Amino acid sequence: MNQVNPAYARASAGVLETNKVLRNTYALLAMTLTFSALTAGLSMALELPHPGVVLTLVGYFGLLFLVSKFQNSALGLVFVFALTGFMGFTLGPILNIYLTNVGNGAQLVMTALGGTGAIFFGLSAYALITRKNFSFMGGMLTAGILVAFLAGLVALFLPDLPGLHIAVSAMFVVLMAGLILYQTSEIVHGGERNYILATVTLYVSIFNLFTSLLHLLGVFGGDE
Repeated sequence: MNQVNPAYARASAGVLETNKVLRNTYALLAMTLTFSALTAGLSMALELPHPGVVLTLVGYFGLLFLVSKFQNSALGLVFVFALTGFMGFTLGPILNIYLTNVGNGAQLVMTALGGTGAIFFGLSAYALITRKNFSFMGGMLTAGILVAFLAGLVALFLPDLPGLHIAVSAMFVVLMAGLILYQTSEIVHGGERNYILATVTLYVSIFNLFTSLLHLLGVFGGDE
């Protein structure tokens, strides 16, 4: 009578679980990105004003808290779409500014979009194919994101320092690229088993990567 090796069985179960998390994460990510694009388009069509930094931060962190709180229930999915839809609404007015006030705004938006897609797919493929473990980046990314976030808040009150704004955007590009590698690696190596949290992390990485690239392109390639 054949006996199944317990170690082999555990390894097989782990691989199946990892593949399931990957499938669910990328499926949900595709849906949330589509939904976010729709809300951004609606915001642009209605020419809605930007809600402002304070309301954006309250909405973002409030919905992020709810996603984390209900990560293991159906309500978690509801709040994921609420979060990504809200971020889409905040993005619409920003895109309208580029499209209406910058001569080559449409080109800048498409370039930022293409660059974001290339970076995301390239880094994700690298992490998936090489299966390198990037868990060591966790602490550095947390510290870096905190520093960049605080620097961004300071930059809001110092509009006459364009160099600081550029530095913050550049920091976010590097940090979000690292976060994509880290989160994908966490899924591959079993460090992240909740596809809702994984989706939100990747969505936030893509969102910040896109807006940061757009700002940098606007500074260096904008045709006022």
